[in-house]
Amino acid sequence: EEDFRGTQFLDSDCDLKGNNDLLSITRLQIIKAIHAEYFKSGADIIETNTFSGTSIAQSDYNLEDAVYDINYKSAKIAKEVAVEFSTPEKPRFVAGAIGPTNRTASISPKVDNPAFRHITFDQLKVAYTEQVSALIDGGVDLLLVETVFDSLNCKAALFAISEAFEEKEIEVPIMVSGTITDESGRTLSGQTAEAFLISVSHIPLLSVGLNCALGAEALIPHLKAIASNTTYGVSAHPNAGLPNAFGEYDESPQEMAAQIKEYLDKKL
Repeated sequence: EEDFRGTQFLDSDCDLKGNNDLLSITRLQIIKAIHAEYFKSGADIIETNTFSGTSIAQSDYNLEDAVYDINYKSAKIAKEVAVEFSTPEKPRFVAGAIGPTNRTASISPKVDNPAFRHITFDQLKVAYTEQVSALIDGGVDLLLVETVFDSLNCKAALFAISEAFEEKEIEVPIMVSGTITDESGRTLSGQTAEAFLISVSHIPLLSVGLNCALGAEALIPHLKAIASNTTYGVSAHPNAGLPNAFGEYDESPQEMAAQIKEYLDKKL
């Protein structure tokens, strides 16, 4: 708990342990070290530590007022590490990570009231605008709307990004990555990979892809479905297999690497 509180949040009235985005402020050297490990391993792009960096997600900790600082400082420290590792031959880049929030605009959480929604499109747009603005101010090279389980949430994020670009008179590339939730091959809101692609292809994107969920091997048919229907780049960052009963992952780095190699060999 003390690691998450640091000296900045000692007076918080909530437990903060588990609010990992906060560590960019309270334990930034640890976050910088993690970024550095990715670059040492050969990564070209790292993500900011901002998966839950919206006021919607931070409301669980009563830290809506910290949203700008979380995103701005996460972007700044990631960019510092990227600059440190960049060379003329191999520049390194920072993607501003924009998570899906812990609310869905398309699905009712109440079985007895299908029309009920915990969140509206406009509320999502406002929350995403604050996050995007801070990430851009912090110096990210691109924006990554990731782990999309509801394309309506994603559309709100993309709308917020467009507004931020207009306001700041700046544009950076945009990546979008959805998540297939089970073997049925659909997102949580019920879309196939092809439907997900269509729903986010209304603005120019650097890439569309999938992350998490099924693991590298099981993701292949869904990545193929996207790759065969778009001229955008295709991204993939799967889990190391499916999580076990303890929420952990059993695949070794070697097993996962062999599966990822198939992505290149099959030229998805």
